[in-house]
Order: sequence, then C-alpha cells, then structure tokens
Amino acid sequence: MDLNLHHFPYPGRRVPVIAERGVVASSHPLASQAGMHILQAGGNAVDAAIATAAALTVLEPTSNGLGGDGFALIWAGDHLYGINGSGAAPARLSLDALSAAGHTDMPVYGWLPVTVPGVVRMWGDMHDRFGRLPLAQVLAPAISYAAEGAPTPPMVAYFWARGVAAAHNRHGPEFAGFLPTFSIDGRAPRPGERFVSPGHARTLRLIARHGADVFYQGEIAEAIDRFARATGGLLRADDLARHRSEWVTPISMQYRGYTVHEIPPNGQGIAALMALGILDHIELNGYARESAASFHRQIEAMKLAFADAFAYVADPASVAVPINEMLNRQRLAERARLIGEQAQTYGPSALPRGGTVYFAAVDRDGMMVSMIQSTYMGFGSGVVIPDYGIALHNRGCGFVLTPGHPNQVAPGKRPFHTIIPGFLSKDGVPIGPFGVMGAHMQPQGHVQVIVNTLDYGMHPQAALDAPRWRWERDGTLRLELETPRHVIEGLAARGHQVVVESELGGFGRGQIIWRLASGSYVAGTEPRCDGLAIGW
Repeated sequence: MDLNLHHFPYPGRRVPVIAERGVVASSHPLASQAGMHILQAGGNAVDAAIATAAALTVLEPTSNGLGGDGFALIWAGDHLYGINGSGAAPARLSLDALSAAGHTDMPVYGWLPVTVPGVVRMWGDMHDRFGRLPLAQVLAPAISYAAEGAPTPPMVAYFWARGVAAAHNRHGPEFAGFLPTFSIDGRAPRPGERFVSPGHARTLRLIARHGADVFYQGEIAEAIDRFARATGGLLRADDLARHRSEWVTPISMQYRGYTVHEIPPNGQGIAALMALGILDHIELNGYARESAASFHRQIEAMKLAFADAFAYVADPASVAVPINEMLNRQRLAERARLIGEQAQTYGPSALPRGGTVYFAAVDRDGMMVSMIQSTYMGFGSGVVIPDYGIALHNRGCGFVLTPGHPNQVAPGKRPFHTIIPGFLSKDGVPIGPFGVMGAHMQPQGHVQVIVNTLDYGMHPQAALDAPRWRWERDGTLRLELETPRHVIEGLAARGHQVVVESELGGFGRGQIIWRLASGSYVAGTEPRCDGLAIGW
C-alpha cells in the first residue's frame, strides 16, 4: 500500500517496526514476546495470537481475563474468517426478573450483568481449526507468567490501582474473591512489582491439559456453578455447557478503493463501516489532517453511524438485524448530505426495504490475526471465582430494559457488544489487521486510524500517534491535550461541546500491522499504553 514511511509529524513518538518473518503487537511487552516466542518455535499466527491472548489475561487483568468474551478476524489461505466468541445471558436472566427486583437499567456490577464467558471456547475453536503447535505449548508462556510472576508495567499498574480502590467499596459474598485474587495485601501491585497468580496458573494448566471443554463442562464449570449458587448468581453449568462460538462471515465497506472488514452484529463494528461509508462521499484529503474541518466531518459521520447502531444492533440469533440495509451505500450517501458546517444531533434513519485488549499477529506465510478480548469496565463485574483466577465480565450491562427494543435483555440472548477487531484488504489481497480498544471509542478509533492511513498516507505508528477525538452519547466531544489549539477552537465554533482532557486510557489503545508490496510487514503500537510491536 502507498504509505509515507518517513511520516513523523509528532516529535518524540516511536518509529514503526518493519519485519518479514512475523510480527506480534499488543498492549503489553511480555504478551507480545509470548506470541513471538511461539512464532519462533514454529507456530503460526493463530498459535501466536492465542499465546498472546492467554498471556494478556495474566499480565493485564485490568482489561481482560478468562471470564470475558472475544472476537477475531483470521486471514488464512485466500479467505477471511470471522469468529464471534461472545456469550449469552443465563437462562434465569429475564426482563421480568430484573423489573421485579426494581431495576430500570441493567446493573453494572455483581452477578446480574454476568453473561457466559466465551473467550476460552474461542481460543479452543481457533486452535482446532488453524493451530499448528499443541495447545499446551501455546499456553506455556502464560502459565509461566501466572505461576512464576511478572513485573507490572506503569500503565497497567495505574488501572490496577483504580480497580482495587473500587473493589474496596463493594460488599457482598459475590465480591469476596476479588481482593485475595487481584491484590497484594489489599493493594494493587506497584510499577515494576512482581505479581503471581496461582489460581490463574491452575486454570490455564487445566485448559492446556483438557482443552477448552474443561471450562464449559468440567472442573472449572462446576466451580463457577457452585460459587454462583452460593452467592446469588444466575449463571449455571447448563448455561456454560450450551455455549458455542460462532464462525461468521465478516461484513465490509469500500473506502477509498480499499475494503474495511468487521465482525457483524451483535458487535458495533458496523458503526465504523457506516461512518466510513458516509465519509467515502466526502473528500477529506482536501482538508489538512490537523484541521477543524477534517475533524468535524469525521465526528459528524460517526454520530450519524451511532444513531443507527444504537437503534438497530442486537443479537442476530434473536432478532432480525438489518445489516445490508444499514450498509446500503445510497442510504449512506444521503446521510452524508446531512453534514453541514455546524454540529448537529441525529436520530436513526429509516432503512431502505429489501475494560479490553486488542492485539494482532502475522506470520511469514501470510496468515494474519486481528483479535480482541475483554472483561469490560476494568475487572468486569467484580465477581471472581475463588482459587481459579477467573474475573467474570459484565457484558450483560450492554442490554437495555426497554420492552420491544431489539437489544432488550432476554434469556439465552447475546448483548450489544463493544469490542471489535478490524481488517483491511484491497482487491481481495490482505493488507492486515488493526484495532483500537475502548468501549464506544472503538469504532471511532477504527475510523480515525483508517482515515489517517488512507486519506493522509500515515504509516501505522504515525496513524496511532495522532491526536484523537471521542464523541459521547450525551453530546460531549472530548479531545486529547495534544490536539492543536486551532482545531479545538474551530470545533467549538462549529457548535461542538468540546472538553479537552488528559485522562489516561480514554482515547483507546490500538495496534496496526500492514503488509507492504514487498512482502514485509510494517507495524505500530499504541503510545497510550505499555504496548510493544515486535518483529522477526
């Protein structure tokens, strides 16, 4: 692809990594090295991605864990595969039960927002279909980190301290396992301090020995069921046993002659595709990248896309999600014409009839993996299975309690999901994986790095380094401190409710790996975390 590999507009930021035998990029240096170790041992990109994924559950428990969900896009041979590793609501969770308990919104913490964790099953299914090395070998680096400990990097330590502080304010038997599992004498590990997780090592060893089934039908499933019954949870062994990953056909959108791919709903990747479909009708490169005019048009396109996504995205196994209609290019062209020079509020349009880690791995044979997993909102629900190191996610808080809404909570239904892996290709040729984590920042981050790449010719590291914006559902537009003053003032003059902030982690954390025409890879890693892109 046509990139300016000398494009360094942000002094002091990192240069891209270039390698030809393989690259692994993640938010934690030791996790990236775990994946690279597996590549160098003869594994392929899927093996490396699973090794990285497992290591991240140990090394960055603030953002993901064995009790979370995941999604992946995998280029293998001449085909792009998608896998949805999100779990459904327990059979005992219903709108009537929540209403009877006095809830008008989905709870965020405790057992009620806990859905079936899908990430371990996803690892197993990916490995069964594409893995080359034995699963025990792939999980060995993560087991070593859990059993022997690993030092905590600065950004992880920061978010870990926030999670432990919040845990001190939660009371009830369901929360009793958190501090013994994730603290050192009631506090978070400090930067550089070694943290050992014996329960986590125990669980990983069981998975390495017996496969993913042990999590859903064996010893681990029994432990989860037992703890739920003892502490008021709704999750049962039957819910775990019913869970399956789903192999899906990725959805896509043409943008500037390239094809951007996402996982279909119940995820929000479709919002990124709609925003890009709108922007494809606007000549962004007629405006400087660092201009209020360019930012404004991207933001308005994202707002239009979110208006539709929040109205229509749900679990397609439970309701009909109008994917083709949402991605209709004529409709998106009409949406583009709504964008003027001032900030606006948009509703969904009529349809034509008819707490996360992102990482990527590629290998010398051209296999590429774009993968994401999460427990959501830091450590998730706050519920931890004692002695197993499993923090259960709170993805159920993605449901709504509005009767008749497509995303209304229901037994056995998957919630609206924020985590989304991305992939880029051109004329059927793979370019590579990309992603930006961070709740509803994710599609916004996808749009921004693709615009930086395809409209402004930035290489992966420059595309990730560039100042970002984040639009909130309450109408607030948040800008990073590094955003030029003339852009901030220009957006405010256009009617945006601008807030400039320095909160760590609020603008997402991404990784990008592109394949060049030469066959080599060029990669970038997020400057807003402890990330590392490593090549071979």
